[in-house]
Amino acid sequence: MSLKKRHTITAALPYANGPIHIGHLAGAYIPADIYARYLRLLKKDIIFICGSDEHGAAIPIRAKKEGLSPKKIIDKYHFEIKKTFEDFGISFDNYSRTSSKIHHETASIFFKNLNEKELFVEKTTDQLFDQKEKQFLADRFVTGSCPKCGHEEAFGDQCEKCGSTLNATDLINPKSILSGNKPVLKSTKHWFLPLNDYVSFLKKWFIYDNEKVWKSNVFGQVKSWIDDGLKPRAITRDLDWGIPVPHEDAQGKVLYVWFDAPIGYISSTIEWARKNNKDWEPYWQDLDTELIHFIGKDNIVFHCIIFPCILHASEKYILPKNVPANEFLNLEGRKISTSKNWAIWLNDYMKYFPDMQDSLRYVLTTNAPENKDNDFTWKDFQAKNNNELVAILGNYINRVAVLTQKYFQGVTPKLSNMDKNDEDIISKAYLYPKKVSDSIENFKFREAVNTMMDLARMGNKYLADSEPWKLIKTSNKEKVETIINISIQICSILSVVSEPFLPSASKKLRNQFNVQNIYWKDFSKEKPLIPVKIEKSELIFRKIEDDEIDFQLKKLNDSEK
Repeated sequence: MSLKKRHTITAALPYANGPIHIGHLAGAYIPADIYARYLRLLKKDIIFICGSDEHGAAIPIRAKKEGLSPKKIIDKYHFEIKKTFEDFGISFDNYSRTSSKIHHETASIFFKNLNEKELFVEKTTDQLFDQKEKQFLADRFVTGSCPKCGHEEAFGDQCEKCGSTLNATDLINPKSILSGNKPVLKSTKHWFLPLNDYVSFLKKWFIYDNEKVWKSNVFGQVKSWIDDGLKPRAITRDLDWGIPVPHEDAQGKVLYVWFDAPIGYISSTIEWARKNNKDWEPYWQDLDTELIHFIGKDNIVFHCIIFPCILHASEKYILPKNVPANEFLNLEGRKISTSKNWAIWLNDYMKYFPDMQDSLRYVLTTNAPENKDNDFTWKDFQAKNNNELVAILGNYINRVAVLTQKYFQGVTPKLSNMDKNDEDIISKAYLYPKKVSDSIENFKFREAVNTMMDLARMGNKYLADSEPWKLIKTSNKEKVETIINISIQICSILSVVSEPFLPSASKKLRNQFNVQNIYWKDFSKEKPLIPVKIEKSELIFRKIEDDEIDFQLKKLNDSEK
């Protein structure tokens, strides 16, 4: 773990133009929450920041579709998304929104600062224009064939099939989403960030800085961009929804959403600081702060090229230490599609599994698309819940609690003479927090959660092999005391190391084993933290029945548009 004094953790700002689904959760928010919770368990100075992205063409498009104003759309989905994150235990220190006054002010200051330094290039270019609607077509208002892979439903800013970032004028056979007509080219003035001027900076920071260990998918995509040659990127748009460009010659123009959205991390931090009477600047401007962005692969270029250039040009700001982007999560062997309703919406999941947030967190973590696209299936969800959470972790915790109540009235028995097997088990158990730590600190969350579950597997096997329920009948109480004591120690470790992955279950376990104020590094074999009293067992996880899964599969297939 970095020796930095403080940590700023961000998760990608979700668009407030619809609910969020399991792909969002798996891509950015669960990994970020695991990391943030882990840092808190290390007693680090940390802020975990996010907020709704409420600008860009996607918002008015959704507003038109639902027959509402853009303001009503962002209000509707901002609060819905915020509640969903709360439901799933995503522990943001602040969840803001880019429509707020503080964000408008912060983004405007960034533009003015860079403009005063004469870092922008002002030029008039030909942009796509819808003659029927009498307006320029920003990004998501136009679709066409991707010039890179040929996908016929690429948007004007990005191809969702190959992940390429595009300009609307790059599209082959473009079509206006507003009218369905083929747009024409028309001249308009815009402000450009000359990314080509920052190649030396990006190479030094991203490619040659040996302190950084980028994920292969992140490094490969960014290096490819740099090697292909960077070009000036427009940071203004002809649009009536967004932050007005603070310039007298920019009437009717707004800041490009990918200029203003990442600045939302900073404005959200400022908002947090004002609420809590804190100083926000050290979290973004002090070299003794580590900045980590958690995103999906479609946001890599913005967080590893465009935003770092903006921060570097501003001269005051630190740069991200890492951007551990995930690939995409598929659903039942197919790409998740919001337009076709091929998705598992999180607010809908809560209707059918209201107390099983941890189960979904667990399965999405064990199946996380860390290095390649991965697949979620309802059957696998059921199997991992029933065969791992219920049969291994839940079963072990329950057996230890029940036996402690039955044989020792809930009071932890003393640790007597241990044989070699007991010594081996207890030694191995206290190695697990370090193993889980190493995986988390290297952003290997699948490995980390599997290691945590291996500790429960080891405890289960130890208990089954030792058979204290048989030994107690032979009046070998001293041996039973040792077995139960060791088992309670393992449960105590599990109650803490499970918290980043299973926050709701961890809270129950901490209460049950009376280890409420224990932190990550409080465990050691030399000074074992053994609770005095064990509370009665309660249901931590429940089994999922076949008919529940059959219902979800039918509903998914029936809902496809």
